Amino acid sequence: MQNKHIASHYLIVIICLVMAGCFFGCASEYNLATGKEEVLLYSTEKEIKLGRSIARQIEKEYKVLNDPSVRRRVEQIGEKVAAVSDRKDIIYYFQVLDKEEPNAVSLPGGYIYLNKGLVDIATDDEIACVLAHEIVHVVARHSMKKLQASMGYMLVRILAAQTGSPGVGYGADAAFGQIMLGYSRQDELLADRVGVGYAKEAGFKPEAMLTFLEKLKEDRRKKPITAFSYNRTHPFTADRIKTVKQAIGQSISFTDYINTQEEIK
Repeated sequence: MQNKHIASHYLIVIICLVMAGCFFGCASEYNLATGKEEVLLYSTEKEIKLGRSIARQIEKEYKVLNDPSVRRRVEQIGEKVAAVSDRKDIIYYFQVLDKEEPNAVSLPGGYIYLNKGLVDIATDDEIACVLAHEIVHVVARHSMKKLQASMGYMLVRILAAQTGSPGVGYGADAAFGQIMLGYSRQDELLADRVGVGYAKEAGFKPEAMLTFLEKLKEDRRKKPITAFSYNRTHPFTADRIKTVKQAIGQSISFTDYINTQEEIK
């Protein structure tokens, strides 16, 4: 038991030192995507290194599509969008995974993956809007903010175990879950809103995001997700459609409102 307490003390000290090191090396920067002054605990160099590490893991776990023409198509579209983004201190990396689910993911440092299932059903304009959405996540450093939030969470969990107060730990679990869901839901809508602007500036049709979201709605009708919206990591498709319409200057119809209400039933 004593050894466990000693180990816990050492672990707390290590985490505190890591956090202190990050804070001493942190900087403040105006984030053009969010429109806010934000504290950065990780340098761009560390962010790229982390993203590269995760990318290697993804490519070990999932098969990369062996079709040069498809990758060239995605790269050419992605490079045009990246060129107009608000973050040019990194080199963006675009890759296609051999997965049928229509999905996309962005990693720290500019690593962006589309699934083959998404590329197969999307036009060039729709792919541009999806890539723009993912690029906004990178520009706004959404993944890095999650990592910063998780550092505090880890410390609270260790302190709870050290003091023998499981309730504190469970509370931290709930709070952490809500924070992460909050970030994700807000971040997705921000990425939609800013992303269609990037797509338009790069010469693509921003309204293509609407047609792509309609395709996602149809796909979800075929494969229904039963979890209630509050526990999802992405907003309802109808919420996203409303956000995109507002961003590109289209009016929100009563049908849009009804669709949003129907999705939460």
